[in-house]
Amino acid sequence: MKNNQKIGLSLSGGGYRATIYHLGTLKKLKELNILDKVDIISTNSGGSITGATYGLYEHDFETFENVIRKGVKRSVIKGILTSWRFLLSFLGLMCSIAVIIYLIYSNHSWFGFGLLLLLIVLLLSFQFKIFPFSKLNERMYNRIFFNNKTLSALSPKIRFGINATNLETGRLFTFSNASMGDSVYSYPDDEDKSEPIVFKAEKFPIARAVAASTSVPFVFTPVKIDKEFFSNPDDYTRVKPRLVDGGVYDNQGAHKLTQTKSAYGSQIVIISDAGNTMPFKNTYKNTLTLLIRTSDVFMNRIKNLQMVQYLYENYTTAKREIAYQSLGWNIEDSIPKFLDGVKEGIILPQVLKHHNITETDISNKDWLNISNKVKKSINYQSIVANANTKEQLEIARNVSTNLTPLKDIEIEALINHASVLTEIQVKLYCVSLFK
Repeated sequence: MKNNQKIGLSLSGGGYRATIYHLGTLKKLKELNILDKVDIISTNSGGSITGATYGLYEHDFETFENVIRKGVKRSVIKGILTSWRFLLSFLGLMCSIAVIIYLIYSNHSWFGFGLLLLLIVLLLSFQFKIFPFSKLNERMYNRIFFNNKTLSALSPKIRFGINATNLETGRLFTFSNASMGDSVYSYPDDEDKSEPIVFKAEKFPIARAVAASTSVPFVFTPVKIDKEFFSNPDDYTRVKPRLVDGGVYDNQGAHKLTQTKSAYGSQIVIISDAGNTMPFKNTYKNTLTLLIRTSDVFMNRIKNLQMVQYLYENYTTAKREIAYQSLGWNIEDSIPKFLDGVKEGIILPQVLKHHNITETDISNKDWLNISNKVKKSINYQSIVANANTKEQLEIARNVSTNLTPLKDIEIEALINHASVLTEIQVKLYCVSLFK
């Protein structure tokens, strides 16, 4: 907290790319003596790996960094595909298909087609039990990052929000240090006379919470909440949470931080977004690639709407100091974008004052002078001297959003871009942190 204002940090999704990108953000915030003042960390998907790991090692940043750096060099996907549970299920499926093919091309073809129909019914009815990818994912997270720790092990100095999307309610289901739940469960409608549904968070596995937050649809299975985590066991029959990737609802993780009445609501918000610019594509060879592209369009649309809310509507509503930075942004665009905000009248008065921008500067449209003032105020030239080269930036942006191992050159490129952008954006927009 700074000057009685809550400081919130959001870490977006994006697989291991996000996990290591946000390490760069946290490193820079620590260097600027801001990280220790952060009150709330809200995370999604790959950002939840970083946030939850930091929650375990908040007192020892060096260990935290080492765990993350080593972790992203290990393949979660390989661990899942080589697990005995997956191999047995896969072997059983292949044997079943082999038997069916044999029967179809024998004198018992009618029996083969019957078995094929039965296999299809079984797969449609019990797919998530036959191939429990999220449970296997949880095991890998425990091995690599969390060592069977529960939510109660997260640092009490910070309120954590590990976000997943609840398919039952269409809302965020959030895991924190001492609570977990969904607003629909916590605050039933006025017409609903039933009691709120409360969950036991203290002993809930961190790895399972992060597995829910990273449960990408079409890849991982939805995560359930077992009966033992309901405060009232009877509630287990009332609701059936089915949790998938938090990015389905809000990939930036900032939704909780910008809700005024929420316990996560913050006056100063720093958003670290590991999302890249949406690539141009015009080839779709099958239904799966079409479905994935459609999902990308939906998520990109949501992101753009949130950008409008955070960066533009903020001036007339909440008036929060919001620093937003993204992997897809070019560093040299930071000052021009700030100037666009000045021209459009959406930069907060205290921010203008901090950078010594006067009403006369604005009325005279002295944009060059304003640009020079801002650069001097944040020591821009010194910051950009550490920026990635063109080749390093390309390396960072070419990292995909999965859970396969990263190379050292990719790790350093992602960390450095996040670090430089974080310093620029925080110094530009979150000026109360430097008073």
